[in-house]
Amino acid sequence: MAFFKNKKIRNYFFLLLFIAGLIFLFFNEQGVFKYLKLKGEVKDINSQMEKVDKENKKLKDEVDSLKQKIPAKIERTAREKYNMIREGEKAIKIEEE
Repeated sequence: MAFFKNKKIRNYFFLLLFIAGLIFLFFNEQGVFKYLKLKGEVKDINSQMEKVDKENKKLKDEVDSLKQKIPAKIERTAREKYNMIREGEKAIKIEEE
């Protein structure tokens, strides 16, 4: 262990070892940067799931209201989604530029 008797060399060796450990910790395949990237992706996916859950609830509520056979709701849905009209009515289509 004559190599470590010189304090300056020993300190440089441990500093180099420490820097190598930090580089490995941050830049390896399971490193900190990869973890932070995946954590951001999980957050994005969770927000997308919340949006989809809200949309599903909205559609379920709409289906439930249509199952109750409320004539006004059925007519509104038919007019808005399927562009249906009553007899004698004329449909006017407005195109935006």
